Amino acid sequence: MRNVVCGVLLACGVLAVPIAMAADGAGDSKAVKSDDGKYMDAKGAPTYNVGPDKTVDWYTYSGFRRYHSECHVCHGPDGEGSSYAPALSNSLKTLSYEEFYGIVVGGRQNTSAGKENVMPAFADNKNVMCYIDDIYVYLRARANDAVPRGRPAKREDKPAGFDKAEENCMKAS
Repeated sequence: MRNVVCGVLLACGVLAVPIAMAADGAGDSKAVKSDDGKYMDAKGAPTYNVGPDKTVDWYTYSGFRRYHSECHVCHGPDGEGSSYAPALSNSLKTLSYEEFYGIVVGGRQNTSAGKENVMPAFADNKNVMCYIDDIYVYLRARANDAVPRGRPAKREDKPAGFDKAEENCMKAS
């Protein structure tokens, strides 16, 4: 359910970042642990793994696909933003996983400079929440320039547990 809730928050809305926050609020994005193809950083947050030949891990690839099916309508292709919503490739430079997750799940209203932006809550959208970690990982990779714009050219194979986890999440009430 956590994955579902997080993905929903990102799907179509506004992620504003306080200017006072330090760069890479998500911390060091280096993968230090892997569990069935899911990579984590030193703090245990989901992260990406890009090989020397630019092969991305499965979850970064999945995040690209899910972002472009649910989020790019508002936030633009590749997280680059639009006239409607900010560039998430910039927001993820300072947002931690927990902050990102909370915004996706609960939504957010931002009023500044006479402009009001509203990101709806996506907690009930399984197409976001079941893939929230994947979406975060993809945007984190974009924020750190680890992957270029566009569909990743090479990716790792789908991990053995992916289909089962996806099925369980989609069936959950």
